[in-house]
Amino acid sequence: MTLNHRAPDPDWTSSSYSQSNGGECIEWAPGHARATGEFLVRDSKNPGGPRLRLTRSGFAGLVELAKRADV
Repeated sequence: MTLNHRAPDPDWTSSSYSQSNGGECIEWAPGHARATGEFLVRDSKNPGGPRLRLTRSGFAGLVELAKRADV
């Protein structure tokens, strides 16, 4: 007998850099990052779509990019 174990989908949080008009919305999974050290990022308009899997430094770089683009 083969069991298919799939990890539950993590809880997602909207980025504080997402636009409120719904055009540029990304979400990340902070609980998953705390538990695994892997930073997941997805497009909130396509929750079943592809996800970025970033290291801590990769995620920090993404945040810095968002800060610069917000100016």
